[in-house]
Amino acid sequence: MKTVLLTLFGAAAMLAAAATPSIAGDRYADRPPVMVSPDLSAPWVLQLGRAPGIVRQNRQVVQQPRLRAAQPDRVQTAAVQAPAKRMVMRPQINPLYLPQEVAYNGAQKPGTIVIDTTQNFLFLVEKNGKARRYGVGTGKPGFEWSGTHKITNKREWPDWRPPAEMIKREAAKGRYLPTYLAGGMENPLGARALYLGTTEYRIHGTNQPWTIGGAVSSGCIRMRNEDVVDLYERVNVGTTVEVI
Repeated sequence: MKTVLLTLFGAAAMLAAAATPSIAGDRYADRPPVMVSPDLSAPWVLQLGRAPGIVRQNRQVVQQPRLRAAQPDRVQTAAVQAPAKRMVMRPQINPLYLPQEVAYNGAQKPGTIVIDTTQNFLFLVEKNGKARRYGVGTGKPGFEWSGTHKITNKREWPDWRPPAEMIKREAAKGRYLPTYLAGGMENPLGARALYLGTTEYRIHGTNQPWTIGGAVSSGCIRMRNEDVVDLYERVNVGTTVEVI
């Protein structure tokens, strides 16, 4: 019996002697990282701070999309009738000033333009006692004039160079005019211009057609753009214009 015990103790001592250096070295060796499976990591993530928007679904971390706040004006729009749009009423031209054929018994020969600054009409005299009549805007008080001139030039979509007197006069009112404005829809001379003699006056279109029929200009004769285009095609340079 003693022999067996001695044998066992001897074997244990030999094994301990052989294993001791390895175990002592393992205490200071780099250990491999701990690997956690995805199934086990999800509960840990859920427990860390309970971040909003993160839920566990099918053992996966899912980021839910953010919900936009409902717009107040879109709530129950199916049951609420939208307010009606307000109609913007634009000034309308008096039909009296639209172009029309009229009887004419003046002394001027056909082809002459006669402008009545009292009634605000322009007549293009035709044959057989007829005339084509257009409504016009004429000089406001203090800018009336009369006389006879020839058409010396014709321009499509004319540019505008306000006279120095006009620039000074308007500046005194707090309205500053450009020294030059290219032709176009914003140009106060409109679509066409017929220049009268050597004066600064013109028969021209306007981007304010509701002013036709009134005394509104600084001496020029205004027409609707449609009407000045029509007149432009009917007369030539050299046509006589009588302003009465």
